[in-house]
Amino acid sequence: MLSAQIESNPLLFPCHFQAIFVGFDSKPSMTPDALGSSILSQMTKLTSKPPQCGTCSTNYSIAVTVDSSLGCIQTRNLEDTSSWRCGSMGTTDFSDDEGVDKALADSLGGKVYSVVVVHGDREEVRAVVGKYRHAWVVGRVSEAEAVARAAEIFVKVFVNGGKEEGLIHGEFMPVGADGKIVLSFNLLNSDPQDWVYDWDFQSIDETLLSPVIEALESVANISVESQVLYHTPKSSFSHWDDEQESYIFSTKDLPFFVNSNEWHLDTSIAAGGRSKILQIVVYIPSARECPLLLQLPNGEISKTNGFISPMWGGVIVWNPKDCLKDSESQHPLRRTISQQDLQKVFEVVMGQFRQLFGLKSNNVYVGASGTSSLLASERGFTEWELDVLSRQHTCFNLHSCATTLGSLSRLVQSLPRMIIMDEIGKQVMYSLEAATLARSNASLGLYDSSAVSSRQARYLAEDAFFHPSIMSVSYYSFEHCFAVYSFRCMSS
Repeated sequence: MLSAQIESNPLLFPCHFQAIFVGFDSKPSMTPDALGSSILSQMTKLTSKPPQCGTCSTNYSIAVTVDSSLGCIQTRNLEDTSSWRCGSMGTTDFSDDEGVDKALADSLGGKVYSVVVVHGDREEVRAVVGKYRHAWVVGRVSEAEAVARAAEIFVKVFVNGGKEEGLIHGEFMPVGADGKIVLSFNLLNSDPQDWVYDWDFQSIDETLLSPVIEALESVANISVESQVLYHTPKSSFSHWDDEQESYIFSTKDLPFFVNSNEWHLDTSIAAGGRSKILQIVVYIPSARECPLLLQLPNGEISKTNGFISPMWGGVIVWNPKDCLKDSESQHPLRRTISQQDLQKVFEVVMGQFRQLFGLKSNNVYVGASGTSSLLASERGFTEWELDVLSRQHTCFNLHSCATTLGSLSRLVQSLPRMIIMDEIGKQVMYSLEAATLARSNASLGLYDSSAVSSRQARYLAEDAFFHPSIMSVSYYSFEHCFAVYSFRCMSS
């Protein structure tokens, strides 16, 4: 059975790595073979035991290049590793992260995770993870530190997604059983007697959301809807703070902030069934509590002025400029949120969306070997982050598929009088075929294709289990049959 295969043979993806050491001329002991052995040893120590489903196979393979003034010395290249051009980093301006990222993308390319370590004169050692599948470390770095940095970036960032705790648990995957997500954007005017705000959501959808949806298309089929609501007060209370000259609500108030009685957010007819709805709420407070700021447990004011609720969505409190002055107006103001303000709001939304997918919302990774800056992608998710999500969702989808088909099998066996329709048998067969294809694609390192196939396998398994004919029989109890036949006997 599929479940037995998954349990006995966890889904592990082939991942290829390469490390490039530049400018280590005074260290003749740094041979590619010795460096490769040291990095592999460190990677093995950093890898969780046993390896978790959806990560890379522990049978790591790594190519190492030492680029010095004498030329390049390499281990044998991996099959799909791009050739490194010796001396190509000589004129690189490492103060321009975007420029370095683009230059390395042009030089490296391919689906190989690369770390370039450049020995420089600067005392400060700086590490940056780019938007593609490479990172670079620059500064006066020792051999041991270079090895430790490269190994940690490989395992903790490229494999695990920059999360110290490892992978996302399956129950927190914000994707519906049918592989769909509905992003429901809601602009809430708490009290329209004070002011009424609208937004040009179409421009946000076309310019900012479309690239994100396209980037995640292998993980989920995402649709977007929006609405503007009025008379939507929050459920929690706030208090005035003289020092901040604002109304304050704390993290203790968050469970009571969402007002389910007044916030009518679920309006999509298309989102019914097994699709997952993620609510994105932009809350505009009334004049009686504006400006409204979120205070963190350490006493500081939140920079984003928002919070998330896993599997539900996120809330952002947006305070109109000069709201204290505007509150003195006798007539409600009707305005449209400016494009600049919408851009800032969307930046917070993207941070929350990333958190809902289990990724970091900030651009810093702090590890045992040091701190790394993470470049942000215009699409919201970098190439290596999309790899992580594809691997994790493939694993979760196949587990869910196996569990559903196992439950269906046990249900059928417990109801011997059940007549299985041909349609259900076909759905089960197609589900198993999609699961097999997903595992095959995973073994070949085709992350996107495996995610798409696994999503199809889960969807078909769910369709088979929730087929109307099965639901009608499973809820048609023996006691009901006994009562019906007893009534008929008594009537005759």
